[in-house]
Amino acid sequence: MSHDTYDNPLISRYASREMARLWGAQKKFSTWRRLWVALAESEAELGLPITAAQIDELKAHVDDIDFDAAASYEKKLRHDVMAHVHTYGDACPGAKAIIHLGATSNFVVDNADAILLRESLELVRRRLVSVIAALADFAKQHRALPTLGFTHLQPAQPTTVGKRATLWCYDLVLDLQEIEHRLTVLKARSVKGTTGTQASFLELFEGDHAKCRELERRVAEKMGFTDSYAVTGQTYPRKVDAQVLECLGGVAASAHKATSDLRLLANRKEIEEPFEASQIGSSAMPYKRNPMRSERIGGIARFVMSLSQNGAATHATQWMERTLDDSANRRLSLPQAFLGVDAVLVIYENVARGMVVYPKVVERHLAEELPFMITENVLMEAVKAGGDRQELHELIRQHSQAAGAVVKQEGKPNDLLSRLRGDKAFAAVDLSEIADPSKLVGRSPEQVDEFLAEVVGPILGRLGGDRAEQEELRV
Repeated sequence: MSHDTYDNPLISRYASREMARLWGAQKKFSTWRRLWVALAESEAELGLPITAAQIDELKAHVDDIDFDAAASYEKKLRHDVMAHVHTYGDACPGAKAIIHLGATSNFVVDNADAILLRESLELVRRRLVSVIAALADFAKQHRALPTLGFTHLQPAQPTTVGKRATLWCYDLVLDLQEIEHRLTVLKARSVKGTTGTQASFLELFEGDHAKCRELERRVAEKMGFTDSYAVTGQTYPRKVDAQVLECLGGVAASAHKATSDLRLLANRKEIEEPFEASQIGSSAMPYKRNPMRSERIGGIARFVMSLSQNGAATHATQWMERTLDDSANRRLSLPQAFLGVDAVLVIYENVARGMVVYPKVVERHLAEELPFMITENVLMEAVKAGGDRQELHELIRQHSQAAGAVVKQEGKPNDLLSRLRGDKAFAAVDLSEIADPSKLVGRSPEQVDEFLAEVVGPILGRLGGDRAEQEELRV
């Protein structure tokens, strides 16, 4: 490994080896060669003079790519596809004359990218299922643990730790639906020709339109697609890239949201991400337990989210049948978006499987705010016991203002319940019963159970056997 030049941290630090291989040179150019084989096979099947020996020769050299030779050709020709055509031809002299027959560069570029998009989306799907399963386990474990809810980042009606985790989980469920939709509608470019008119193939088949259509169907099928895009210019619609990047940005946003919550909860010392025995939180402050994994998710997620706009801009600037300013951009945006999402989900699963809850801290924080939250319940019970609603309301208001002043001005615990207990107007009210946190979380525990059974259960039943293996974090 060279230490003299920039090394992309998505490769060296964050993403999985599996995703890195998917977007590596070997995978890309072997896929190009498989496409040339599929094209030659299909053309031969439809009557063009291509021999079985030529096809066998092509198949025999799909993976043994001479990258040095390809680089030399590209330096001379300034054309990456033709560089690899010549390199493949050198390895297959008997088939050299029929490699890339009738095709334009984007036959291999776009069809290979469609395959890479499909396989990468499948990996993202597996990783999503793994994180969903981890969050589901956490939600089940803490389904009934009352905790302070927040709206506007201000104390609100109690929820449970498990219910809050279902919110994080459901975001990923919605992302999974989008990923699966993208997989469903993804198609091959197949064989469309230089400007999408199939003119070169019509010439090869001497005006036979049916054979042109059949060639397109066969090549797409050999690539593992059931269909190809109805019409294209030179490329498949760059709208597809924009849609995929938007989808990946959605996954990143979900992870960012959840781990932002976790960072806030870590600040409150209620929940922490995993922290290893020898891990250092700060070079200057030895006591620190910084939520660095959640922070890393947020940092990478923002990068991925930014690429959504990039895809839309590239699509918007594709003039007429195509312009080449998409090429360099896509070499950056597509792989890095997938590597980024992969990294986010690898770290997210690690966090979700190792989150630590501190119930006593959760309980204390809830107790600090609970007296104010139950005042309406206290009012109703006191009215039922025969009190005057307006007089009781004023008493509670006065006691609440006094208790609030003690908390804010003197830094002392909330003593509202003590004040109410000492007021004979509320003597008939069982304040201990009303202040039981488990009675204030509504249907949170049942909602967790229903969510896990009705939403997560079917997903794990359908896809749980195809989860991604849990990756070990490298940093």
